[in-house]
Amino acid sequence: MRKVFLWLHLSAGVIAGLVIFIMSVTGVLLTYEKQMIAWFDQRNLPAIGTAPRLPVETLLEKARESRGKLPTAITMQSAPAAPAQLAYGREVLYLDPTTGSLLGAGNLQMRAFFRGVTDWHRWLAASEESRPAARAVTGYANLAFLFIVLSGAYLWLPRVWSKASVRAITLFRGGLSGKARDFNWHNVIGVWCVLPLVFIVAGATVISFPWASNLVYTMMGSPVPAAPSETKAGAGKKERKKSETKQAPAIPAPPDGLVLAGMNTTWDKAASEIPNWRTISMRLPVSETGPVTFQIDEGYAGQPQKRLTIAYDRETAEVKSRESFAGLNAGRQARTWLRFVHTGEFYGLPGQTIAGIASAGAAVLAFTGIALSIRRFAAWRSRRSRAQEAISDLVA
Repeated sequence: MRKVFLWLHLSAGVIAGLVIFIMSVTGVLLTYEKQMIAWFDQRNLPAIGTAPRLPVETLLEKARESRGKLPTAITMQSAPAAPAQLAYGREVLYLDPTTGSLLGAGNLQMRAFFRGVTDWHRWLAASEESRPAARAVTGYANLAFLFIVLSGAYLWLPRVWSKASVRAITLFRGGLSGKARDFNWHNVIGVWCVLPLVFIVAGATVISFPWASNLVYTMMGSPVPAAPSETKAGAGKKERKKSETKQAPAIPAPPDGLVLAGMNTTWDKAASEIPNWRTISMRLPVSETGPVTFQIDEGYAGQPQKRLTIAYDRETAEVKSRESFAGLNAGRQARTWLRFVHTGEFYGLPGQTIAGIASAGAAVLAFTGIALSIRRFAAWRSRRSRAQEAISDLVA
């Protein structure tokens, strides 16, 4: 049985190794994406004064005067020296919350860099037409990697437990080279990274395949959500494939003449929902009668358990909808947890760091695994060549 698993493990690594290596390296680069974008955005901005912040209606009005139109959303941080952030589609502008003056735009080069890395991570930087096929490749590579991690955990178990055998798979050894070094690194990194990698790759599998996502709901005893296009016969599968490879649709812009009166009231109500809020983002309504939607975060952006999404009626300031992690059914909670465990963000900065280290470990595992396979193939060719020469000598 061990030999069967070894050959399946090796075959899966050879077939999917290069794709796994690319996804692992890009995963390392994406570890602190949000923090790096924020740092590059704000490092050259002027300092924020100590005066009280202006009301949100005033800030939005000043933004409309400066740009000639309203943003789709405004985000404020609880930190006193933090600027307000305005979203105009993909463009981000920063505003002094004490004066309402524009401070500068977000770093477009850094955003473009991370978009490129994300494209490699998700679909190997394929063009729009080729993305369905490329996404299938990365999806099945994720599935293969999940098998590699689980089978590797079985293969790394010592046949005889002793201090020497445990030390051999848990500690790096110096003075090694070639096959011995690759084997030592492959085992040690695999042992230390196996647990986070199981959850990271399981999260990637759930993201890659609808059936895996549906399986999570089924296992948790929750109803499987219907696909948006399932009501149209024959169009469901095709539409889902198209939507999987496209970027998120742009949020419609609010009308130019949108009346801002009453937004201070809804902002204050939203802020009172979580007194220890870290960031509040308000998405402006796309019509005069549309609701005002808030996302209130007590943690970082990737911690849904510390987030509240709430929408208020424009006229009455009454709650129209409310969504929190605790209010989700068990299936959606598990699905959401797997989504943000994949990046480590669910557990904040420590979780991101562990995910980044595990991704770096996965890259080394892919590299050493391919190297060991090449060495094994070369040794087999050498043995075969020597055997053929011996047979020729005997015949002669």
